[in-house]
Amino acid sequence: MKDIETREDIALLMREFYNRLLADPAISYIFTDVAKIDLEAHLPHLTDFWELSLFHTGNYKKNVMQLHLDLNAKESLTDTHFDIWLSHFNTTTDTLFTGSNTEKIKTRALSIATIMKIKIQSA
Repeated sequence: MKDIETREDIALLMREFYNRLLADPAISYIFTDVAKIDLEAHLPHLTDFWELSLFHTGNYKKNVMQLHLDLNAKESLTDTHFDIWLSHFNTTTDTLFTGSNTEKIKTRALSIATIMKIKIQSA
């Protein structure tokens, strides 16, 4: 397996990751029924976010924290939701890639999830 090296690698990771999330009834409803995401329209934004996070390139401009605070106002995001999200993120990443960027993106995901949990619980 190779490391995450390009935007295309991130796009592949996001597609596979969201396929896992959407197949898990413990969390899929948040995306389908609450957020009502159009996955094909959402994937480029996800790729932009993680490209910026991992490679410091790209043009993601949205306030990801505010988006999740707004989502939490519609449906409480629990520790279990974050744990499921992180578990699928790590499993998908480890299934597809290996290397320093792979470890870095998993560490960033853990940091982001932790910060979001703290901010949502204190909101």
